[in-house]
Amino acid sequence: MSGGFISRGFRGRRRRAEGDVRVPPGQYLVEGFPVLSAGPTPRTPLAEWSLTIEGEVDGPRTWSWEEFRALPSEEVTRDIHCVTKWSKLGTTWEGVSVDTLLEGVDSAAEYMVAYSDGGYTTNLPLEGVTGGKAWVAHTYEGEPLSPEHGGPARLLVPHLYFWKSAKWVRGLRLVTEDEPGFWESLGYHNQGDPWREQRYWGD
Repeated sequence: MSGGFISRGFRGRRRRAEGDVRVPPGQYLVEGFPVLSAGPTPRTPLAEWSLTIEGEVDGPRTWSWEEFRALPSEEVTRDIHCVTKWSKLGTTWEGVSVDTLLEGVDSAAEYMVAYSDGGYTTNLPLEGVTGGKAWVAHTYEGEPLSPEHGGPARLLVPHLYFWKSAKWVRGLRLVTEDEPGFWESLGYHNQGDPWREQRYWGD
């Protein structure tokens, strides 16, 4: 999510979540998929799309859309949790693991900044996105990821609040020192663990 407001197209219904061990504290279940963003929806033609690994690396790596889609993909089913307190259980995605993207990359970095079309950024520790914890997703529930939900590709980091799963992702910049991203610099929590209710500074 890169989000502040709910778009008019959202017609999900709240469901109480008491007693469901899959739902973090303070969250409620939705049947729809809320659309939240901090600005207009970018719509980058696939012919102009690319994904880059850069920063504190031995050399940048860039994939075109065709090259990215040729990488090994994984199908994963995960629960997702938004800082605005909705949760959606059992969502199914397909994407390229961050582990795959970082294969062969030589770096002393301990952090990563994901950046997107539209200027959005979010920061993550590398240990939080490696070891099978994060993907660059291109498919949701068997269909190409729509622009409203971050397509053609978004970061998917389901164990953290969804603003960490940057929509419209175009690059991963490896850095040696942590750099707050868009929402983090405006007061959102630096880590964003939903089980610890790390929504804002001081949580």
